[in-house]
Order: sequence, then C-alpha cells, then structure tokens
Amino acid sequence: MRQLSGLDASFLYLETPEMPMHVGALHLFELPADYAGDFAADLREHIATRLPLVPALRRKLAWMPLNLAAPAWVDAEPDLAQHIVGITLPEGSGIAELQAQVGALHPVLLERDRPLWKFHVFDGLAPGPEGEQRRALYTQLHHAAVDGQAAVALAQAILDLGPEPREIAVRPTRQRKGQLGLAEMLRGAVAHQVMQLGGIVKALPGAVGTLSQVAGGAVGDSVSGLLARLKGRPGGSSAQGSGLALAPRTRLNATVSTHRAFATLSLPLAALNAARRRHGASLNDAVLMICSGALRRFFTRHGPLPRKPMVAAVPISLRAAGDTASNNQASLTLVSLGTHLADPAKRLAYVMASTAAMKSTVGSVKNLLPTDFPSMGVPWLIEGLTAVYGRAGLAERIPPVANLVISNVPGPTVPLYLAGARMLTNYPASIVVHGVALNITVQTYDQSLDIGLMACAEALPQVDELAAHLEIAFYEFQALPVAERADVAPATPVKAVAKKVARKVAKKVAKKVARPRAQAPAVRGASR
Repeated sequence: MRQLSGLDASFLYLETPEMPMHVGALHLFELPADYAGDFAADLREHIATRLPLVPALRRKLAWMPLNLAAPAWVDAEPDLAQHIVGITLPEGSGIAELQAQVGALHPVLLERDRPLWKFHVFDGLAPGPEGEQRRALYTQLHHAAVDGQAAVALAQAILDLGPEPREIAVRPTRQRKGQLGLAEMLRGAVAHQVMQLGGIVKALPGAVGTLSQVAGGAVGDSVSGLLARLKGRPGGSSAQGSGLALAPRTRLNATVSTHRAFATLSLPLAALNAARRRHGASLNDAVLMICSGALRRFFTRHGPLPRKPMVAAVPISLRAAGDTASNNQASLTLVSLGTHLADPAKRLAYVMASTAAMKSTVGSVKNLLPTDFPSMGVPWLIEGLTAVYGRAGLAERIPPVANLVISNVPGPTVPLYLAGARMLTNYPASIVVHGVALNITVQTYDQSLDIGLMACAEALPQVDELAAHLEIAFYEFQALPVAERADVAPATPVKAVAKKVARKVAKKVAKKVARPRAQAPAVRGASR
C-alpha cells in the first residue's frame, strides 16, 4: 500500500455535497463524417490499453481503522463500463447544452469504493462545418489523486499525436490485494507518521536559515516592506498601491450550494502571446490582467464594484522538473488584481508589480511549503471544521482572504487525438469552496488558450456573461498601446480604444450574454 500525503488526503476530508473535490475538463472531439461507431465503446477499448501507463486510474482507497490517519492507495482494476458512460443529448446540441451538462454533473460526488474517476461521453452534437461527426467528453478526476500538472501528464499517456493510436509496451504490474489486514494498515500508518516527523526534523535547520534570510531582507524585501504590503500599502513596490491586503467582500464570498454553473471561452494563443510580449508581461500576467478587466466590467454592471482591489488565490506548482507523479505538489499564493483602477495601463502595471512581489517572496520559501505532514487525528479535525464552517455560514461572517481562484496550467501546444478522434478543445473544470464561489482555470491547447469558469450557480448565475467580459477584456488588452504606462501620460486615449474594440465584438458578446442557459436533462436515466 502507499499512504496518501497529507495534502492529497486533505481533499478527501474537505469534500462535502456542497464542495465536490474533483477536477476535470470538457473536451470537444471531431471524427470523420462517415464515422458510425459508438465512441463510448471505442474509448473503453482505448483506455483498457493505456491502463498500465496511468496508475491513477487503477487504484482505490483503503481507509485506516476508525479513520485515524490518511488512507492508502491499493491496486484496483476499474470496471470501464461504470467509469466510462455515454449520454445522448438532443440532436443538434452545442456548447450551451454541454456547459449545462457539466454544471449538472459536476456536483455529483465520485463513489469512494471505486477508483476515483469517471468519464462522460456525449453524442447528439451538431456536425462540424464539413459534416464532421462530433462527440464531447467531460472528465472527473479526484483532486486527492492529481493536481493540474499531474492531470496533464495523465492526459499525455492517454492521448496520441495522430489519429492512429500508438502502440505501447505493456509491462506487467504487480497487483496488491484490495483489502488490507488491520495490523498491516496500522503498521503502515505508524511507519508513515515516523517518516514524516523525521523529514520535518531534518528540514528544520535549512528552513530556519531560509526564513531568517527572508526576514533579514536577503531576498530583496525588508520586513517593513513586507508588513506594508500585508497592510495594503505600497511598501516600496513599483505598483501604485499593489500591496496585498484582505480581499473586499463580494457576492463571491458566500457559502456555496450544491448547484454549479459552467462557462467556456477560447482565446487565440498567438495573438495573446504577441500582446503580452509587447508589454514585457508573462502569460500569467496577461491572464490575470484579462480576468481583472472582466471582473471590473461585470461588477460595474451588476454592482457593487469594490473600492478595494479584488484578490485572486493563485495555485503555484512545487513540482520538480520532469516529475509526473500522480499526486498533489502545489500550494496557493495571493495576487491583488487592481480592479479598482479604471485605466487599463495602470491596471496592467499594478498586476505585473503584484505578481513580481509575490514571486520575490514565495520564490525564497517555495521549497519549504509542505505537501506532506503527519496525519494522525487530522481526518476527524478537518472534517469537523469543514462541517462547522459550511453549516454555520462562516464564509459570510469572517473577512475574506481571496475573492476567486485563478489557475494557469501549462498544456500541450500541438493537436492531440483520443481513440482516433481529434481533440478540438480542452476547457478545465475545477473546484469552488465556501467563501470562494468562482474558479477560473486556463490551459494552453494547440493554438488556443482554453478557459473554464466554474461557479456556484446561486452566487454567480451569470457565469456566461462573465465569460463574455473575458473576451472583451482580451481585446482591450490587445489594443493597449505599448507606450501606455502608469507613470506616462497616455499617447492614445485608452478609453476610446476600448470603446472601439468593444463595438466590434458587441453583437457577438450580446448574443452570448442574452442566450438562455440550456437546461441539462436529469443525470439519472441519461446514461447508457
């Protein structure tokens, strides 16, 4: 057996009907016009050949006695008929119907007595422009098993570079028994706790030294500057007021329900890269800038727009280069989005300074952030606190630390295939939790930046509209002149540019915003 790390197991303890802890994606696939097969059946055959490459799909949980410590993974052969199911949509369905399906399926918890994953295959979609057959796939993978980069590595094992699936060398795997004895489980749990404590003790001298350097300003940031940023003052930052403070309270800082709303958007990757390079911005800077503009537009329209800048929780990877292990190696940091600034140029400078300040602080202590820790008694503690937090509505009572999650996961930049079908889109579907009712995750795929917006449907039912505002914010960022900086008088009126760009996409965006959300058929009885 292999006991879960403290970080992996925490996603199990945090899970409730209101907070499902699985991640996934919505994919659109294209097949030849004369395809007449059953794609769900084809996918089962394909996955069966790839199971030796993907341990995350062929293991299940073995729980510790009395749930005293983190559970362990044991080998389990998945029943592909239960893990890969087909759903027939009304003939001629499109992206609106698929988004509604994801919104309906995402709150359904994965069964814990099986491997923690499930694939939903949709047919009934409208054909492509040349009559191509189209199918869609919504994947669910529990966050206890994978983080964003581990999911990408898993996809690389399943997907191919061409329509003809590659042959793989099947290596025999040693099957462990699915049921472990009480003595064996306790010995494993105790040994794991001892190993974790030993690791912590060994790491203490280095950790103390690193933290002393940070406190002493060796990483280029004085204690006074750090405290100033925490209090929301500039503290020597080049961004005008880009210091980090508690997030302003918005409709997103609510106790989440069991209902989800999902929306998608694709942006041209080449145009986005060209625009961000002109400003010396990273792709992550550009994503945060676009999200900032969209949030400002949305809250200006629906109100109230907070006077303080909104704050995003941004996952950071702790994974070493080349590490493709199926587990979680990530942590969170906070980035101020500058939504209080109307001038896009000033907002871009603010976001870039905010991310630079975050990197200078987090980079020094990145290796100290824990992904594993002793778990004896932790399951009871976290599960109890989670239940109290949700039932007592504490999300509405305590000051919010962040308003939303914005995650950028690097993905493949070439077209990929699954069971002979070409993948057209890769829209991530992630997690929302009490107090943070919106998650925007982006992933590069082929020539696009694919965006998935997952929200609590009661806190943010207009998620389609926010996706439309993301598109406008992208065009605004693309039109922003290079000479525009926070400390330079604008050479071209930015507001005029933004209005001109907005008029060009107004009709397209208006249709998307006004379009009623498709009603997902009841999940029960829709599968085949």
